[in-house]
Amino acid sequence: MGATVIQQTFLPLFPTVLGNNEVRCEHSRNATITWLNDRLRHEDVLLLSVDAEVAQDGLAAWYDQMLWYRAKQEIHPMAAAMYGDMAGRLLAALRGLSKKCLVLDLDNTLWGGVIGDDGMEGIALGQGSALGEAYLAFQEYVLALKQRGVILAVCSKNTESVAKEVFEKHPEMKIRLSDIACFVANWTDKATNLRMISQTLNIGIDSLVFADDNPAERAIVRQELPMVAVPELPEDAGLYAGALARSGYFEGIRVTDDDLARSAQYQENIQRRKLAEVTTDIDAYLTNLDMTMIWNDKITPVTLPRVTQLINKTNQFNLTTIRTDEGEITHLMNDPHSVVLVMRLKDTFGDNGIISVITCQDADGNKTEKTSDLRIIRWVMSCRVLKRGVEQAAINLLAMIAAQRGKTAIIGEYRPTDRNAMVADLYERLGFSKFGEQEDGSTLWRLDIPRPDLPHHIHLEKA
Repeated sequence: MGATVIQQTFLPLFPTVLGNNEVRCEHSRNATITWLNDRLRHEDVLLLSVDAEVAQDGLAAWYDQMLWYRAKQEIHPMAAAMYGDMAGRLLAALRGLSKKCLVLDLDNTLWGGVIGDDGMEGIALGQGSALGEAYLAFQEYVLALKQRGVILAVCSKNTESVAKEVFEKHPEMKIRLSDIACFVANWTDKATNLRMISQTLNIGIDSLVFADDNPAERAIVRQELPMVAVPELPEDAGLYAGALARSGYFEGIRVTDDDLARSAQYQENIQRRKLAEVTTDIDAYLTNLDMTMIWNDKITPVTLPRVTQLINKTNQFNLTTIRTDEGEITHLMNDPHSVVLVMRLKDTFGDNGIISVITCQDADGNKTEKTSDLRIIRWVMSCRVLKRGVEQAAINLLAMIAAQRGKTAIIGEYRPTDRNAMVADLYERLGFSKFGEQEDGSTLWRLDIPRPDLPHHIHLEKA
């Protein structure tokens, strides 16, 4: 099974031989370093891009020639903490611990001034002033985060209609209401509003990053919600984007198609919740959603990154929290003793993307399991589709596949964590019988097959 490789990029260590036009000297040592780093960026390895940091900080901040001569120490001791932080971010991203949502204040964060006092004409935003251009640049960076899959939300002490008017009518405003998955503008304290945003988007509150220019507001949120990441924004708005980028909260491995559609998916999910709130007949609501689950028991090179990402980033609906990498998933794809079930959900509001993955293996014939059993190793599902019958449809599919493989039972395991209590009784709700429990609280469950399908309101379609 292949290991995940993290490769440090090469530092531009050598004095130039052609001065400003070094790039024209194709066979110089610096040109070779550039060529090597470019080649690395096309390889299937994770990069620790020290050369990018050197480009910002200068070589002297990262490398001391005499330290190399004396001890062959490449990274300067003063940069060691940052180097470790960069490596830690990559490991966190691999384990699904990167943040998911950027929550933005408005006044003096997305524009200069206070919209309620200064009016649309009085705020600083856009071309024509240094301050206005600085806020415009920050908005452009925020949009770049959104385009790669970060959810955007607003949390502002403002009158909602006044705040929204800037998004709707200001000619220099880059971010529009359609880019915001959850917009909260009122006079309630921000800690309370951040809790509401977390609940509305149905993501963990520790998935939020809160950007606010006001140091007092930042301090209150840090005190009330220590699990929320609150970067220390500099006083100069022109430095906001750089400070947020170097915080490393949104470290990513690669961008998938689902990342690109994420903001729209969360906005669509809010519309689904609004429909559910005004519907008293849950069966009618689920029927009106006109849901179709497109499923596949194979993984393609296109879906591989998203499958790996979903397994690693899902914490709440995750039965065992066993993480993985693309190498292991590729191995499972080619293993005749394994089953991988990938599910995508569409409905009347849009495409939710790949929302659930189940990986299974033939049981090993120990005292409690038989070789005719199929054991669930991982089962993860996006919380965006909870309470819509996906679990029932998924277990029906898995039972069908297991029966086709000659299995007579499915074995499931639940390993408790501080995040996945919501699925503690999942197997019981799906008709499994508990047959084992460990000292750490882990439980084992068995479902004999064939058995009648569980009811749901989802049309099934094989990819």
